[in-house]
Amino acid sequence: MHGPASSGWLLVALCAATGGYCLLRMRSSVEEQCRAAGGEALMGFGMAVMAVPAAAFTPPSWAWQAHAAVFGAAGLHALWAARAAPRHLHHLVGAAAMVYMAVTMAASSGHGRGHGPGHDGPGTPLLTGILLLYFVAYVLVSGIRLVPASAAAGGAPGTGWGDRPELARACRLAMGIAMVAMLPAM
Repeated sequence: MHGPASSGWLLVALCAATGGYCLLRMRSSVEEQCRAAGGEALMGFGMAVMAVPAAAFTPPSWAWQAHAAVFGAAGLHALWAARAAPRHLHHLVGAAAMVYMAVTMAASSGHGRGHGPGHDGPGTPLLTGILLLYFVAYVLVSGIRLVPASAAAGGAPGTGWGDRPELARACRLAMGIAMVAMLPAM
């Protein structure tokens, strides 16, 4: 990712911590939560890899192609799951954004900053702008939904910290914020 190294490492830490918590959530006794947590862990770790500052490590272009293939498969899985539950459409958009960023990173490796697919000159590419607007709206709505949940829910007695819905919402909010930070750097 292009940009200052310090913010890149902060994004790496945020995304990796979120992915790690989502892995812990996979141990939940609630089957739907386990499935969602697996996809969110993949997204968190994938975003952590993508956020590593270019000055620290520049992967070969085939790594971005592999990244795009993994998230393309995750997008197909989210599309399949969205048939039964429309809430998976957000996972589809997230996977599509990851594919877009991986393809852009592969195309821009060796070509300079910001000249990926759909870039028609100075400014922000149209797809980047659309994704940015989506994730800004997602962050705002998620933040609003999180406030009442954290104020009202202290966690049911006997519920493990991995099963608390407000923590899962906070992880999704953190990943949305990370996506908002990463997209303009494309």
